[in-house]
Amino acid sequence: MYNSEPPPTKHETPEASDRLAPEMLQAILVGELETLFQVSQVLSRSLNLQATLSSVLEVLDQRVGLERGLVGLVPPERDELVVYALRGMPELTAGDVSYQSGEGIVGEVLRQGESLVLNRITEDARFLGRLGIYDPERPFIGVPIRSGSEVLGVFAAQPSSSQKELLGERARFLEMVANLIGQTVRLSWEVESEKRALKDERDQLKRTVRGQFGFDNIIGRSFAMRQVFEQVRQVAKWNTTVLIRGETGTGKELIASAIHYNSPRARGPFVKLNCAALPENLLESELFGHEKGAFTGAISQRQGRFEQADKGTLFLDEVGEVSPAFQAKLLRVLQEGELERVGGSRTIKLNVRVVAATHRDLETDVEAGHFREDLYYRLNVMPIVMPTLRDRLEDVPDIANFLLQKIARAQDRELSITDNALRVLMHHSWPGNVRELENCLERAAVMSYDGVIDRDQVLLTGIEEQVTGSHGGSIDLMDESLDERERVIAALEQAGWVQAKAARLLGMTPRQIAYRIQTLNIKVKQI
Repeated sequence: MYNSEPPPTKHETPEASDRLAPEMLQAILVGELETLFQVSQVLSRSLNLQATLSSVLEVLDQRVGLERGLVGLVPPERDELVVYALRGMPELTAGDVSYQSGEGIVGEVLRQGESLVLNRITEDARFLGRLGIYDPERPFIGVPIRSGSEVLGVFAAQPSSSQKELLGERARFLEMVANLIGQTVRLSWEVESEKRALKDERDQLKRTVRGQFGFDNIIGRSFAMRQVFEQVRQVAKWNTTVLIRGETGTGKELIASAIHYNSPRARGPFVKLNCAALPENLLESELFGHEKGAFTGAISQRQGRFEQADKGTLFLDEVGEVSPAFQAKLLRVLQEGELERVGGSRTIKLNVRVVAATHRDLETDVEAGHFREDLYYRLNVMPIVMPTLRDRLEDVPDIANFLLQKIARAQDRELSITDNALRVLMHHSWPGNVRELENCLERAAVMSYDGVIDRDQVLLTGIEEQVTGSHGGSIDLMDESLDERERVIAALEQAGWVQAKAARLLGMTPRQIAYRIQTLNIKVKQI
């Protein structure tokens, strides 16, 4: 502790016990202990530093007469002392007032890292009077706020003039309060740092997810898929209910994700539920939630998927599998935007966008009475029909290469596929769609010793080669069902991979076929 005149330091100031009656000193110490307990309670309530520190200064003012309290801190991202709380200026916002190290009395306490006690604040030539709230005739005490050996800030206050004989005792008391403040400040900053790190990680994950579900990352250059993309772009802008139709394995969930992550609700939750995976009694609890004691095993209250998806999107896969009895309950939620948990009576309002999917022919189910007509129209506001893989065989090479990269990561090795293998894949009907294609490629990868998947590995998976005519003849190069890539590959194979000969078969020049080989990404077989 130091002074500037030099006035009496804490150690030079006569102890309170030498001047005060024991009874009075005992009362002061008891009051300080009670105040410390109250300060610790205030500090434990919240990690909002400005509000908490303002409450601490209020307690010190009211309980022990330490007026015009000030708490200044040096935030991790700054190199100056920022005043967070100031008794007498309630409208102060953190950052409105700041001090450089060594600037004024407060800045000097920060620089020295030691306590300062003044009998009169104006006795020190470094007093700036910038804040305009200090009484020039009163004492002043400033103490450093520490966490271990690190000085985090300054804690200062003005005792009343009648407490001059208690300055040493009050300085020790402020040091104890400053230690409590230092612990709270360190904890608050650590929590804030962790929150920023989590927020940055969350934002990075969101950007990654949006990138994964962006239109550029959904594979498909066929006309049928371009139509789907256009529908998704349009419908994603609004809160319209969407029904995605298509066979199993056509990518309905992927499209539902694209709708959510390209919509204004992208910051909200995306919650998924396969309606076919649960029996009706569990489906109701899973979707609507339940209250404690609603049924055997309901040991606590639970939010359902609808509540979890509030302000976001709920994807109901295989919605055509739910029973007619449950369809009525689902219809009410979709129409009214509200529900009651199982076993509860409180109505809960919802803000949820529903995207449903099914592989069933709902029109036939409606006619047969298996699916409610009103629910069908409620879901079928914006239908999106997913094309089967056999309807977009021109996308097979791109999809196969994408799936092969995924399989390569799982097997932790390099994988590639030849044009001969791709040609076999492009002539299969794929009743299981993309899912069947992925299984086929995984089996072929397992059978490949060197990581190269050729025609032979594909045929070993059970896929039949359908690239020759019924009499074993060559492919008709003028067959309009063949796309350009297939036609070029077929011509090259018939020409023994001699480009000049293949060009003659196709009625092209060697330069034209070379250009197509490059643009269609055809790997030329060396002979």
